[in-house]
Amino acid sequence: MNFTKLSIDTLKRGQERLEDTLGQMSVEEANTMPAPLIKSVTWLMWHTARELDFQISELNHTKPLWLSAGWSEKFALDLPDDTEEWHHTPEEAEKVVVNNKDILLDYLSACVDFTITYLEGLKEESLEEIIDDSWTPPVTREVRIVSAIDDAVMHSGQAVYTRRLVIGK
Repeated sequence: MNFTKLSIDTLKRGQERLEDTLGQMSVEEANTMPAPLIKSVTWLMWHTARELDFQISELNHTKPLWLSAGWSEKFALDLPDDTEEWHHTPEEAEKVVVNNKDILLDYLSACVDFTITYLEGLKEESLEEIIDDSWTPPVTREVRIVSAIDDAVMHSGQAVYTRRLVIGK
């Protein structure tokens, strides 16, 4: 199995877990933060999609779908477009709410598809290219891709845990 196929399969498993988790919840349950430091399923899915969107658009030298495809307007969150959600306080995380689960599913799907298209067009030799030398060791394209996909999978597991806290199953 090559890097691309392994990456896509891993990403799709995270997506399936998030979709399954959301499917078992009402909108109100999905928007619930069960404790101040435990993010809602809504926040976890939104953040996962945004991380893929922003990380891959940077690698691809394109504008994030959040801006280019109008997701910012569709979500209409009380947060700036350049919010650094990985630093969100509980109060900021509580602002990530939806009225319809489809927006989460659609944005996640768009970002996963965007990532898969990028991966399928990637040349294997570009994986070792240093894309960020502000870290020690410098970050390669491969490391950034693995990091983005690992983040998606980690948050899919957190969503399952959050669902269990909120609805008990």
